Amino acid sequence: MLSRIKEDIQTVFKRDPAARSVIEVLTCYPGLHAVWIHRLAHWFWQKKLLFIARFISHINRFLTGVEIHPGATIGRRFFIDHGMGVVIGETTEIGDDVLLYQGVVLGGTSLEKKKRHPTLKNNVVVGAGAIVLGAITIGEGARIGAGSVVIRDVPAHATAVGVPARVGLGFSASELEALEHGKLPDPIAEALRFVLQEQEKIVERLKKIESLEGISEKLDEYLENKRKEILAEFTDGSGI
Repeated sequence: MLSRIKEDIQTVFKRDPAARSVIEVLTCYPGLHAVWIHRLAHWFWQKKLLFIARFISHINRFLTGVEIHPGATIGRRFFIDHGMGVVIGETTEIGDDVLLYQGVVLGGTSLEKKKRHPTLKNNVVVGAGAIVLGAITIGEGARIGAGSVVIRDVPAHATAVGVPARVGLGFSASELEALEHGKLPDPIAEALRFVLQEQEKIVERLKKIESLEGISEKLDEYLENKRKEILAEFTDGSGI
């Protein structure tokens, strides 16, 4: 038990550059307190003392602002940075070295008593305000961008952003270590950029074809005449 506590304290120093001293970590990190209280609640849950487990979980929420169902399974070196507003559902499974920021929801999408919450593999990072819903799997080393809503599996070492979240580019090990969670790809912008690039290529090809066929001037003249006809139709002929 003492070794696990030391490991948790070391995890805080590793994950949060704002941590200055052991006393500060022990007294001023509600995310750490939430994990410790959850372990107690989870122990009672495994012993089938369900009401006591839920009551401890309720106290945990009151004290830390973090709601973790006592049935959730959480691995080692798990850290909740800032913590307020985090919700972790009953059938959630979290691996080792996982990092959650404030406002994260690991929620369910079914009323049936079955696996209905996400599974987060080792080394996953979930940004502030992100929502991960359903019995989906977030692969090892994956990242979820701040404010994203994830409703499908995310492959290992990929990054998902947006509403609903789409998978973007992966991150290197050094970027994961440096917590560069602000450097997020934008899959929608990437798709639009690709379409615009292809459109420019088509326009250039059409210009070349028109030039070779000697129809570019005739086509421009035709379009100009059509423009004048439309103007004449809707105005007095003097223009708009």
